Amino acid sequence: MKYEIAQLSEQVLEARASYRPVLIHGGNTKQFYGNPFVRASVEPISLDMRTLRGIVNYEPTELVITALAGTPLQEITDTLAASGQMLAFDPPAFGPQATLGGCIASGLSGPARLGGGPLKDYVLGSHLLDAQGRVLKFGGEVMKNVAGYDVSRMLAGSMGMFGALLQVSVKVAPRHLQALTLEWQCTEAESLAMCHGMRAHPLPVSASAWELVENQGRLRIRLAGASAAIDTARRKIGGMLVSDLESEQYWLDLREQRLAFFTAPQLWRVAVAPGTPALNLGPTLIEWGGGQRWIAADLDPAMVRRAAEQAQGHATLFRMGAGKGAPEHGVFHPLSPAVTTIVKRLKQEFDPKGVFNPGRLVAGI
Repeated sequence: MKYEIAQLSEQVLEARASYRPVLIHGGNTKQFYGNPFVRASVEPISLDMRTLRGIVNYEPTELVITALAGTPLQEITDTLAASGQMLAFDPPAFGPQATLGGCIASGLSGPARLGGGPLKDYVLGSHLLDAQGRVLKFGGEVMKNVAGYDVSRMLAGSMGMFGALLQVSVKVAPRHLQALTLEWQCTEAESLAMCHGMRAHPLPVSASAWELVENQGRLRIRLAGASAAIDTARRKIGGMLVSDLESEQYWLDLREQRLAFFTAPQLWRVAVAPGTPALNLGPTLIEWGGGQRWIAADLDPAMVRRAAEQAQGHATLFRMGAGKGAPEHGVFHPLSPAVTTIVKRLKQEFDPKGVFNPGRLVAGI
């Protein structure tokens, strides 16, 4: 491993000396996500993190796994499953080549985020290759570690703008003892009201999704946990039971965006505050109890962002249509002036020459 890291470090130092951009990649399954690279006058250097592969440490009783960034995400999930454990934030892979580093750098969570929480809450420690070719170590492998600044969580979702992730320690969770999916035929407004009402009760809801299926609104709720809690919740909320086989396939297809809804050429992801009514922006799929809205439509970015801000949220152009360019301020929601200042200062500290993934997260930085 030392040899592979030394090679990566040499590539970074070469890029820094010649002012060449460094484009970090693993399995490239999320290459579509983020701002497109703006071609520079010099050829960029490709930093392939797949040379760093393997689980460094995993003790199931500690509920923590540490692995190199290029380790396939499937290898991580298979290893955890063999010990009855899982990644509670349910990360999408978007392909068998997905790596742990790409999972953390993108910061994306799947349907189970509703019950398990966001990815950043599970990152305990990390090793980062900085622009000077140094290996910086943050956090640790224990959940009680609170020393220093929580840089590891800051790196979650940073899209590689501060450096290349080399190694990550992630908190894991036991697999649910039981899970089942319930279904209702209802309108978008009815589903939002139902999901918002469930927030007031201690129900073991791990995922939710509403979409139009053959012009009929359909809400699906997944309950997960102990049998007694699931039985109580089922009696309380009713619904029609979905078969285990169909249920498992549905949530997997939703996470990996293989449902018919996601075949649209352009896709917006809008995060909103709890209780937000229908946005009425176009074909919609709703997750996370109403907190995440997918909009499959070619829309004016300013209009979408204005609607998101009115709902105390933010909007991301998750997928651009073929031949479409990024919006004026990039695909992610524009940052406030204060946050922009902080991000620039952090970039200056970690990557003063701006070689790592330029503009991928924040246009112009």
